[in-house]
Amino acid sequence: MSKKNSSVILKSTFCDFEELSLIYSNFRNKLDKLKRKSYLVAISGGPDSLALAALSKAYSFEKKTIFYYVLVNHNIRSKSSKEAEQVKALLKNYDIRLNVLKNNFVIKKNIQAQARKVRYEMLNTYCIKKNIKTILTGHNLDDQVETFFIRLSRGSGLTGLSAMKPLTKLDKKIELYRPLLDVKKNSLIKISKKIFKKYIIDPSNKDTKFLRTKIRNLKRPLMKSGINYDQIIKSINNLASSREVLDQYLEEIFKDLIKVSKKQILIDYKQFKKLNLEVKMQVIHKCIKVLKKNYYNLRSKKVNFLLSTIEKQSFKKATLGGCLFFKKKDDLCVIVEKSV
Repeated sequence: MSKKNSSVILKSTFCDFEELSLIYSNFRNKLDKLKRKSYLVAISGGPDSLALAALSKAYSFEKKTIFYYVLVNHNIRSKSSKEAEQVKALLKNYDIRLNVLKNNFVIKKNIQAQARKVRYEMLNTYCIKKNIKTILTGHNLDDQVETFFIRLSRGSGLTGLSAMKPLTKLDKKIELYRPLLDVKKNSLIKISKKIFKKYIIDPSNKDTKFLRTKIRNLKRPLMKSGINYDQIIKSINNLASSREVLDQYLEEIFKDLIKVSKKQILIDYKQFKKLNLEVKMQVIHKCIKVLKKNYYNLRSKKVNFLLSTIEKQSFKKATLGGCLFFKKKDDLCVIVEKSV
């Protein structure tokens, strides 16, 4: 397909259908406010990321913004390489050049979490190479609700239950932006079908051994019982407002409580003991993120266990998230755990 024809299809799709036109207008306004010169668009082949590819390509016809489209082939399933090439060929028809990065790290345990970690590490490396500051992902309203239930099932506190923020930092240089968090998955499926006519279905999305799949299968029963995603999103947004207040409070706590150097973090233990459980957990998360440059928080269950260990009189040292915690005079010291 010629560049001209692909341009016509993309423009007409977002102009001719009111629902899709509103989604594109909202998307355009968000990127206009960010004012980035370039973006990395994370592609998987599913309807969410293909819709994101279409929206960003349509945006590029109006602006001088540069988009790099990248798919990480985790190399877990035997057909993953073939599927990656199918997505590449599909996007090529619309003058979208897809870069496929192949993962050579063997993932055997905790597959989804490890795959996600590897994916962001590879995307991060690509961004540094191309001098890109922002990664765009296709996370949508349905993902937001699913994340809420996953964290609820794990006993998360306020920070976890307020779910995903539109804009977050992967590290000091790269940020992650989710422009579709307020868009329903069905709308993104419509975009993918109307423009690309098809999309790739990852069989793991139907595998009930994964918690997210189990949560996803709850949608229909919930709706039948009168609980719809719009109501849940209202609750998530209310929690997010409360989290903003907590975040401001935590910033002040971190300044007073924590001393950070390149190799270690010192926490004023006397002051730390006076904090409530939620704030203590956030201090632990903060320390591990700073030292290990992690993006995701650890599970609440693990952090709670660490806190109960630290509070014991017999406490000498403990490990969590690749970090070692131990007493150092009047401080709780945190360093990166040495690998054997």
